[in-house]
Amino acid sequence: QEPSNKRVRPLARVTSLANLISPVRNGAVRRFGQTIQSFALRSDSKSPACAHKSCSRSAAPTPPKRRNSVLWSEMLDVNMKESLSTKEIKRQEAIYEMSRGEQDLIEDLKLARKAYHDPMLKLSIMSEEELTHIFGDLDSYIPLHEDLLASLGEATKPDGTVEQIGPILVKWLPRLHAYKGYCSNQLAAKALLDQKKQDRRVQDFLQRCLESPFSRKLDLWSFLDIPRSRLVKYPLLLKEILRHTPKDHPDIQILEEAISIIQGVLSDINLKKGESECQYYIDKLEYLDEKQKDPRIEGSKALLCHGELKNKNGHKLYVFLFQDILVLTRPVTRNERQAYQVYRQPIPVQELILEDLQDGDVKMGGSFRGAFGNSDKAKNIFRVRFQDPSPGQSHTLQANDVFHKQQWVNCIRTA
Repeated sequence: QEPSNKRVRPLARVTSLANLISPVRNGAVRRFGQTIQSFALRSDSKSPACAHKSCSRSAAPTPPKRRNSVLWSEMLDVNMKESLSTKEIKRQEAIYEMSRGEQDLIEDLKLARKAYHDPMLKLSIMSEEELTHIFGDLDSYIPLHEDLLASLGEATKPDGTVEQIGPILVKWLPRLHAYKGYCSNQLAAKALLDQKKQDRRVQDFLQRCLESPFSRKLDLWSFLDIPRSRLVKYPLLLKEILRHTPKDHPDIQILEEAISIIQGVLSDINLKKGESECQYYIDKLEYLDEKQKDPRIEGSKALLCHGELKNKNGHKLYVFLFQDILVLTRPVTRNERQAYQVYRQPIPVQELILEDLQDGDVKMGGSFRGAFGNSDKAKNIFRVRFQDPSPGQSHTLQANDVFHKQQWVNCIRTA
């Protein structure tokens, strides 16, 4: 059985709206182009200050504040419920779920401002510039969602049913393009927040908030990530409404158009976010030699895959596969900021040879570990090298496990 405190490196993918994990500290493979829907956020609920039992302030856990989750059908009287078909009740449930979700989102956006941003500014825990960088224009989206909520309210009849929702959604959904800037900034915002958590005052404030009922046991980043998680849900909610809409209902075609609109919006946001994250890492590259600089790096618009790998000597490298070039780096810290020092010569994908090595083909870890003999033959390894042997460069790389290795191999082959 694995120890409960063992660090697990979760799999994640990037450059879609779906993927935002603090750089380097998570060594998993991250890939470009995955849809927004599949993103798992690592919990930051345990503050380093209170990670041990010797925490100076061992307060009893506060019960989380829970939201009421009442179904639409539970609010109907018996006569009304009997007059509706099962399919119509499910359709109204799905519409009500969308409406309720908008209410919850508005509450959380207001809470992020009131409980986190404003107190930290007033107490000078962070500067206004830092808070603006982390929170962005978060509260400016409140009117956007209030408009949808108001439209849904106007369309709701006295008996609580909504006849047509399609026209409302087709008119409103294009306005979600407003999230492009916010989502594009998430990687940089998360990195700055992680950096600021090293400050004891910030750490203590966030821990106190986490222990308060209003937080519902969610950390600050969970609140900042709520708009992204809401965007993820719109296609699912619309498909659920469509699934329970009769074939002869006037909403059918309009809902199909609404689904097409939201998918287009998310695709645009993903593209913009991908370019932003790509540039974020390009700006953090440091070169030891002018020869390492390649115009294909600066010109990259997409980061296909990145993550931590080990080389043959057991040294940790952070590897970036841009659309046209593979860049191996060593993670370094400069003035408390993460940077990536380019290691050896970047390999353009057109000049790259990939070898899928079998477990045991190579010994890893240098002469010290090599002295133990066959027991230390490496697993989950592959090799990348130049086609032309004259640069003389070849890198044997080891992934955390067979799954991460396969992701790297597939990603490089695709490139």
